[in-house]
Amino acid sequence: MGSFSIWHWLIVLVLIGLPLVLVLRAPPAGSNRFGDIPHQMNFTEAISSFFGNYVTFSGRAGRSEFWYSYLFIFIISVVAIIADAVVNNEIISSLWNLAVLLPTLAMTTRRLHDINRSGWHQLLAGLFPIGTIALIVWYCKRSDDTVTMSELERVFK
Repeated sequence: MGSFSIWHWLIVLVLIGLPLVLVLRAPPAGSNRFGDIPHQMNFTEAISSFFGNYVTFSGRAGRSEFWYSYLFIFIISVVAIIADAVVNNEIISSLWNLAVLLPTLAMTTRRLHDINRSGWHQLLAGLFPIGTIALIVWYCKRSDDTVTMSELERVFK
């Protein structure tokens, strides 16, 4: 008791070292490889896009689409929990969570694409706290639209 074995160090390395390596690695240089810049959306456009792109994992989602969609999911989840409390079961909230699972994964993937990161970075959420904090910061980050000088020259010719 009291000693730190190699297995303890391995667990610390996986829980802290691996997320740090993935988080601190810079996104690919150059212009965003996932498509055009997404436009700003209001609440209704964001919800429409959320359900319209139900399982579309390609392209990009701007901050407005992402956060308005999460606001909508949160509001409906609260209503579903209240409805479940009235009827004394958890069927309504379970069905709602199941219904929004795929579109949430797709929208989050598109949001990470907007900052030129792979959608697989969502898996960092399981490596708490470093991975979760990094994802929240990335979700708040502005679009990544680095343009090289050759692209600018080509546009203005």
